[in-house]
Amino acid sequence: MTGQPCLLPAGGPGSRRFLALHLPCLATDRIRRAEPDLPTDQPLATWAASGSRRVLVAVDQAAAAIGLRPGQALADAQAIAPDLVLRPADPDGDAQALQALALWARRYTPLAATDPPDGLLLDITGCAHLLGGEADLLRDALARLQRAGIATRGAVAGAAATSAALARARLDNPVVVSGIEAAVAAPLPLGPALRLPPAMLADLARLGLRRVRDLLDQPRAPLARRFGPELMDRLDAVTGQRRTAIRPATAPPDLTVARDLLEPIITRASIDAVLDRLLAALCARLRQTGLGARRIVLSAWRVDGVVQEVAIGTGQPTRAPAHLRRLFAERLEQLEPGLGFERMMLEARATEPMAAGTQTGLEIGGRHDAAAMAEALAQLLDRLAQRLRVHRVAPVASHWPERAVAALDPHAPVPAMPAGWATPGLPVLLRRQPEPLEAVALLPDDPPSLLRWRGMAHRLHWAEGPLRLEPEWWRARSDLRRRDYYRVELASGVRLWVCRAGPPEAARWLLHGHLP
Repeated sequence: MTGQPCLLPAGGPGSRRFLALHLPCLATDRIRRAEPDLPTDQPLATWAASGSRRVLVAVDQAAAAIGLRPGQALADAQAIAPDLVLRPADPDGDAQALQALALWARRYTPLAATDPPDGLLLDITGCAHLLGGEADLLRDALARLQRAGIATRGAVAGAAATSAALARARLDNPVVVSGIEAAVAAPLPLGPALRLPPAMLADLARLGLRRVRDLLDQPRAPLARRFGPELMDRLDAVTGQRRTAIRPATAPPDLTVARDLLEPIITRASIDAVLDRLLAALCARLRQTGLGARRIVLSAWRVDGVVQEVAIGTGQPTRAPAHLRRLFAERLEQLEPGLGFERMMLEARATEPMAAGTQTGLEIGGRHDAAAMAEALAQLLDRLAQRLRVHRVAPVASHWPERAVAALDPHAPVPAMPAGWATPGLPVLLRRQPEPLEAVALLPDDPPSLLRWRGMAHRLHWAEGPLRLEPEWWRARSDLRRRDYYRVELASGVRLWVCRAGPPEAARWLLHGHLP
């Protein structure tokens, strides 16, 4: 715990003011909010793999109080706290939560930004008086977050980096005047103040430099030569000598359009007419935002309060009303209007960036360039996908037959052909489930001379093999055994691909494919 700076009035006119919020337990607080049944009397931490080790990534206040810390080996942590509750680390989820909090903080100022990995920065210049002053604004933000179950510390200063350093230094939420950033930051430890890499902090500590004042007392040139510009830039920022800009969080575009109806509608023609207007409005909004829709949901409110939904998806981002209208035509039969719909809403729930002019919604006629053909193919696949599963079959580098192909998204890039994949003599049709056979072979490794298939005995015209396949050891399963494959032709002319699976004393014969 460092000394608390003096509480002083805010700076004069024209000075910028920044409020920093530090959320030291964001990752674990987010988990507790999502899982309210977690026991509150047990410590909580998240973990992740680091090479061959498993280490803690984040700890809550209870875990920190008993000595657990990020970076600690998971085995050591469990030895210290056998009742430790563990969850896998989710940095993407934490980043999304921080972004959502930045959007929430726009209630105080339009200039609210994230300060990764666990902080917020708010430019509150000209805003604090709306809540009675900077101290009242800070107290309000802290109280709201605490009620939401998010541990928070905060500070207000005339520089963004200074306020962030004060919030992270475990002070009692100071509000300091502009112009004294260097004096306020001087007693702070380098760790929370500058957030330098651990290796650099260790090097500085070996030189006896542990607080901001220790750096301020040193000549700048030797420090810059030894530790590089990063150290000096951060020192200048926290002392107010270098102003740092913040990037305010922006709310995602509103991609929802709705229509409240004066009279309930029942007929398909009326539903189609409303849908056409909604699609035109939604696609216009998509064009304005430079986005294309990948998933659109139509919600319809019946007069009895029941809400029905119909969804469509596309393989490529689109904002062509005619194409989307055709996709919905396949699904509108699912709606049951009953006494009628009084409200309809269209929402683009999944979008992707889309350049202007990328898509025209054309019906190929007169244009035969590659772009038009690709667009027409994408639209055809979208229409087929509304009724059946559409995928691309791609080769996989595996000699195990059932693993040698994979079903990919039809819009996925075509993978390269693995070396040796198209081996001559393989079947043209591989059975999804191998069919059991009975076979007679003169010697253990000989081809079969007689097959009993579907209750009938078949003599063989010819047979060749074996092609021996061993399980792939790097992903072998206990139920996979060595297989010997044979190409055979029945007396009737049917050609089959059969295999003997397992050791000779317990071998099973299977029909696995059909030859040309």
